[in-house]
Amino acid sequence: MAVTAKWFGNGAKNIANGTVTWKAAGGSAIKTALMTGYTPDQDTQEFWDDVSANEVPATGNYTAGGTAVTLSDPTYDSATNETRLDATDATWASSTISATHAIVYHDSGTPSTSPLLGYVDFGQTESSSNGTFTVQWAATGILKFTAL
Repeated sequence: MAVTAKWFGNGAKNIANGTVTWKAAGGSAIKTALMTGYTPDQDTQEFWDDVSANEVPATGNYTAGGTAVTLSDPTYDSATNETRLDATDATWASSTISATHAIVYHDSGTPSTSPLLGYVDFGQTESSSNGTFTVQWAATGILKFTAL
């Protein structure tokens, strides 16, 4: 299942003002975490500690805070006027997980200062049973800006 994240209200601002750097070499520590029983609020949820209470349990190969993803440099598609931000898919091998959402955030090392960037609503509970749980990003990237 390929998914594309939606921005949190302050997510794009944090990239634009340089709080978060999205690039392959020397970029910010970006993680993907899985959630259950979670309701996104793009306007009021700003940092990891605003949402972490709904994180799936840390069991098997899933650890609290999620997994780091390897960033790609931003790309521009002139046909769609999109600047695209992409990274490796988030995977957890040999895991038993049930999740309804994924959160993309910058891990500053402190939950109250780790800004949320985007989230994915799976539209249902996705599960793995002692298998690999994968969040496969869309071919057009995780997040994007569109020039109008």
